[in-house]
Amino acid sequence: MGVIVVKLPISKWLQNLGIACSIASLFTLFFRLSDFAWITKSVYHIPVFFMILFLLGLVIAEDVRKIFKKIFWYEKRKVKRPIWQVGIGFIFFLAQIGTVMVFSTELTQPQLGGMPLFLVFAFMNAFILTVIYEEIFYRKEKTNEVSE
Repeated sequence: MGVIVVKLPISKWLQNLGIACSIASLFTLFFRLSDFAWITKSVYHIPVFFMILFLLGLVIAEDVRKIFKKIFWYEKRKVKRPIWQVGIGFIFFLAQIGTVMVFSTELTQPQLGGMPLFLVFAFMNAFILTVIYEEIFYRKEKTNEVSE
């Protein structure tokens, strides 16, 4: 029995990791708030349901990314950069919100003018992470034409 290894660039691997974390944490949160809270039993403060969904999320994350590219006609766009930035920022934003809601619910209480403070921090972090991510992974090769 062999192990299937899929080689992905680290940028896609990070995106898939964020998508899997978002899927797992949001579903875990929904079940925790429902009558089926017994599903989210924890081992070492990590919900077992979260871990199962995280692993399943890693399996389907690549397909989720491809589906969203088709939905938003990513390949047909002349300028792909704006939709790319929004997509990466959204992945970072949802992953942070889901992680706080599942693992640190006490951080959801402080508010800033009526808005939960963790949403403000998640938005700021998503913006900063998108800029850092772009500087590291989204460098287009620039051709320098030398005029003689």
